[in-house]
Amino acid sequence: MKAATPHPGVRDSTIAYRSEPRDRILDAAERRFSQYGYRKTTVAEIAGDLGMSAANLYRFFENKEDIAAACANRCMTRRDDRLHRVLAEDADSVARRLKDFVLEALRYGYDQTHNHEHISELVETVVARRPEVVRIKIGHVQSMLAQILEEGRDTGELDVQDVERTAAALYDTLLKFTTPVFLRLSTLDEMERMAEDVVDLLIRGLARR
Repeated sequence: MKAATPHPGVRDSTIAYRSEPRDRILDAAERRFSQYGYRKTTVAEIAGDLGMSAANLYRFFENKEDIAAACANRCMTRRDDRLHRVLAEDADSVARRLKDFVLEALRYGYDQTHNHEHISELVETVVARRPEVVRIKIGHVQSMLAQILEEGRDTGELDVQDVERTAAALYDTLLKFTTPVFLRLSTLDEMERMAEDVVDLLIRGLARR
């Protein structure tokens, strides 16, 4: 799958890039965004928390939107890191691996939506203003789903002809379990039961006969 080209203000986590001033700025920005939200936070306040001038901060980011995009990228990268750990764990079947994968994504999203409301709001703002940031992350999740499908095809558990297209369809089918508007409608237990039912249905449809 071809990933979207990142905006100049966003650096993908797969690129080896470290800059202490940028990291310190993002740490401070995340604290501000978490406490006050994106709209009520100013660049001057972020700079003030670091003991630097806003002019100095602008050497590293063009504007507040660039900072928000990088923070949202960080947040989604933390989720992706947890999903990668699921892929690295032993599983007695592909069905179990897919279920664990979906439940991990659900639990992370549920926690962000209910316990880190301002960060969830930040991500939603970036989705609207910098969709290219989110497209990159969607590509990462679809790639992980494709890895699960390939595993199932190799073990003979699944009958999948077009892995990438099926992974994209799976992603679309499972959006309910990662989208804040839906995560606010039910308890975590209810969402987990729904997710397990959907995965069971998907596995039955993809199983080799």
